[in-house]
Amino acid sequence: MSKAFTKENEQQDGDDDEVGLPALPQGTRNYMTPAGYARMRAEFMTLLDEERPKIVEIVSWAAKNGDRSENGDYLYGKKRLREIDRRLRFLSKRLDLAEVADPSVHHGSEQVFFGATVTYCNAKGDERTITIKGIDESDSLAGEVSWIAPIARVLLKSRVGDELQLMTPGGVEQIEVLEVNYPAPSQA
Repeated sequence: MSKAFTKENEQQDGDDDEVGLPALPQGTRNYMTPAGYARMRAEFMTLLDEERPKIVEIVSWAAKNGDRSENGDYLYGKKRLREIDRRLRFLSKRLDLAEVADPSVHHGSEQVFFGATVTYCNAKGDERTITIKGIDESDSLAGEVSWIAPIARVLLKSRVGDELQLMTPGGVEQIEVLEVNYPAPSQA
């Protein structure tokens, strides 16, 4: 058995989950908006149907060229295949656990549920607007937070006008829910 083969196998063990992505809390579901699910499914299908076959073709071609130890196309192709396969395993697991929750069913409600866009203010009067989304689809730069984030957990099931206590690294902070919005139902 070659050293490269052993090293490759060792790397694959335990690489099922993506590094740096949040793990799902034990016993919870992977809530997602329909748009988030569609994006994740599209990425899965693109990797599976388009990118992976191209890389397999390159690796196959490079393998026919002889010495693989100094063949960049072969070495980098194999590395890229491992990355694609790891991402496909991750996406497959997350999609299998996904529970799509359409936030538009709460359109017009003043209570905070998954998918709500909430405007709140703190005791100083600083306003902030966030949207509560799934773990895999939230983007903090776009004002989106995961439903398991501390702020989201405090806000869930609250209503406009509720005053809540948020635990922060600096201590307890008083916040007030000012506005709750949901996307309008699609006319399909």
